[in-house]
Amino acid sequence: MKHIPRKRFGQHFLSDDGIIDAIVRGIDPKPGQPLVEIGPGLAALTQPLVERAGQLTVIELDRDLAQRLRSHPQLTVVESDVLKVDFASLRNQLSAPQGLRVVGNLPYNISTPILFHLLDYVEHIQDQHFMLQKEVIDRMVAEPDSGEYGRLSVMLQWRYDMENFLFVPPESFDPPPKVDSAVVRMVPWTQAAPVRVELLSELVQVAFSQRRKLLRHTLGAWLDAKGFAGEFDLHRRAQEVPVQEFVALAQAADSQ
Repeated sequence: MKHIPRKRFGQHFLSDDGIIDAIVRGIDPKPGQPLVEIGPGLAALTQPLVERAGQLTVIELDRDLAQRLRSHPQLTVVESDVLKVDFASLRNQLSAPQGLRVVGNLPYNISTPILFHLLDYVEHIQDQHFMLQKEVIDRMVAEPDSGEYGRLSVMLQWRYDMENFLFVPPESFDPPPKVDSAVVRMVPWTQAAPVRVELLSELVQVAFSQRRKLLRHTLGAWLDAKGFAGEFDLHRRAQEVPVQEFVALAQAADSQ
């Protein structure tokens, strides 16, 4: 029976063999590696991945698709909302000393929450390869002083080395989305600056809450409330501040 894509799950199924091959070559899975695929859908990416790795764990929310996937002997199916999956426990279950290799064509309607959920488990991740809306990846890899640079850029660049390595046009999907897509490679930094993620997240959210205003109007009040007595140039806009400066400020504010 043909599966009808469900809008509430943001389902757009990859159908371009050339793009699928390019993604799999970019991931370069090896036999026995602990691969986890988010949202396998109709298994367009799943099949070539499992052929190379020999086994694959898939996370699928759609009950009908999960039932189909269970018929594949080399797949372990986790029927769940990915935002509820404990990736630390999953790593233990898969006996993955090097960490998990996470891949997927992420539902565009919840891609950012998924990225932040995985950020909580970054120490359990070896690398991540995701297809996303191109606009989201542009924001993820954006440099300071660009229109795309924002909270997502800072929070992810603090923890990952990222590369936008493949453009994917709408006609590569069934049904075609109304936006361009791309594939990003995310490799956790081996020595990321130690900082409380909750504090950094709050700081960055405040900083970018009014992008056009100088930071003294937004971040200044937040720092005063924290009793921050250090030095930081607030006569800039948030998009002018490099990632490492936001991280250093969060560290300094936390030590006061």
